[in-house]
Amino acid sequence: MDDRSGVRSIRSVDYIIILCDDLEPMRRFYAEVLEFPIHEEKPGVWVGFRIGSQWLGLRPRGRSYDGPAVPGSAASLQLSFRVPPTDVDLAFESLRSHDVDVIEEPRNQDWPHRTLFVRDPENNVLEIFADIDVNDTATGPSGVHTIVEP
Repeated sequence: MDDRSGVRSIRSVDYIIILCDDLEPMRRFYAEVLEFPIHEEKPGVWVGFRIGSQWLGLRPRGRSYDGPAVPGSAASLQLSFRVPPTDVDLAFESLRSHDVDVIEEPRNQDWPHRTLFVRDPENNVLEIFADIDVNDTATGPSGVHTIVEP
């Protein structure tokens, strides 16, 4: 019998919250630079964006269980956003015009993705990617992706 109760019943991520050391620069970045529409907001307390079927929230770090800020230029998380293939390069041009910290310019990976990596104001890594034809992938394996069978 396959027991799919409790934590085994989880089938999707409902929303993501980014804990912020300084909420306002993060709000401006996601609302003005990435142009995500604000879905809900309580100024200074939290802001929520609707991105397709996903909800992305920002809130200040400060609850007893949040822990300390990540030191220096270390990233806390990586978020990946899918776009159509031609939009990876358009996104790069737009982000560059806003002086966003570009980690890796657009390129085809050796798995079927064209990617762009940038940082948000608190050093979180953002990937903007598109699915591409396997014939357009870079040559030479990176060894990054390995499928693990359950």
